[in-house]
Amino acid sequence: MANTYNYLKNAFQELKQESSSHPSIFFILLVLLTIPLSYVFNSIALGLLVVTTIITFKKEHLKIDFYLFLPILLYFLMLISIFWSIDVNGTLKALSKELPLLLIPLCFLLFRPLSPEQKQKIIKYYSYGILLFSIFYFIKAIIRFLITNDPSVFFYHELVTKDVNAIHVSVYVAMAFFYFFTKKNKSVFDIIAVGLLLIMVFLLSSKNIIVVFIGLMVCYHLFYSKTSKKMRLKNLVLFIVFLFSLTFVGKIKERFQQEYETMMTDSSVNDVIGKGSGKVYNVSIKQAWTNTTFQPNDYFPGTAFRVYQFRIFLEMLQEDAIFFTGYGLNASYPKIEAKGIQYNLFLGDDQQEGYQTKNFHNQYIQNFAELGIFGLLLLLAILFVNLKNAIKTKDFIHISFAVLMISLFLTESFLWRQRGVMFFTAMYCLFNSEFIQITSKKE
Repeated sequence: MANTYNYLKNAFQELKQESSSHPSIFFILLVLLTIPLSYVFNSIALGLLVVTTIITFKKEHLKIDFYLFLPILLYFLMLISIFWSIDVNGTLKALSKELPLLLIPLCFLLFRPLSPEQKQKIIKYYSYGILLFSIFYFIKAIIRFLITNDPSVFFYHELVTKDVNAIHVSVYVAMAFFYFFTKKNKSVFDIIAVGLLLIMVFLLSSKNIIVVFIGLMVCYHLFYSKTSKKMRLKNLVLFIVFLFSLTFVGKIKERFQQEYETMMTDSSVNDVIGKGSGKVYNVSIKQAWTNTTFQPNDYFPGTAFRVYQFRIFLEMLQEDAIFFTGYGLNASYPKIEAKGIQYNLFLGDDQQEGYQTKNFHNQYIQNFAELGIFGLLLLLAILFVNLKNAIKTKDFIHISFAVLMISLFLTESFLWRQRGVMFFTAMYCLFNSEFIQITSKKE
């Protein structure tokens, strides 16, 4: 315990020293580490970053950076979508939520450039912070379990709350994990951190993130590990067996099993949701794509629901002239609701919201539906340059971020949530700002 305290104390002293030489470092870190907290704290952190940038700005700090202009362009497209939005009030409300796409890149363009070493320090302190959050979630779950004797408190949204969102948190944790995991000379503290964060990713039970997470670890062992080829393969086999064994634990197994059943079986009975409320049937992927109507007691597991959302988007594309403009930022909800009524989906009750209130759960479709083809192309350009730069630098943490985002956007409208847009924009700017200068120095 004393060693852990000293480790964190030294990290704090180091952060204090770095912040005195470049004040923005502390506030970038504050933006990242207040994301799991209440929205007001995260908004204040962003405000402080903007104010600090303005106060410390000098003409020689001003930069022209193509990579940072891309998210700014995406925000301006959102802004001008007011002129054709079918829900102007919804668009106006969403614009304030999407402000990080404008403000964070502007800060990176205006404050003194961060050196590669300073960027690494931010990732380091961020990883320590997420580790502390994970320990807090573990302790809270243990206390709740002792009170309720309910093991579900250790899994999915129950572990971190639905508002904070287990899928989002699993991305924050995965990024911190890869910082400790890729360290060359690991201390006892680092090994403990790797173990805790590894368990946390699996307890959060995001199927998409778990699969990509395992894939990234396999890639690291194959292409980045310094051990001999024979030892590398041996360790890899043992590691994969261990990781997949975790998918047979409690709620994790339940979530994977449910997805498997919906791929193989039509209208399987959902015993968990159906308890005490009559029979509930799982909608299969095939049914989600082909059924002309559903019943209110039909339940859409994750993949099936996303297939249904893709299906109704294609119908919208045929029915409305949205190819070039989309419906407007955050203006697709009335159309989604109308489709929910048309297909007789569960529309909610006193305890649960209905399917018609949910967004597309796919960032690519969300951009296309609300901002048109140009919104989709801008998003793809951002993801492409992010991945290209990651591969060019061979920075595995940057590669992990790029791959996780590409994958996550297939199942979540991540940028349409304040926490999501804040995390993505801050990390994107951190990894890609001053990219040409950094690579030329390395060369």
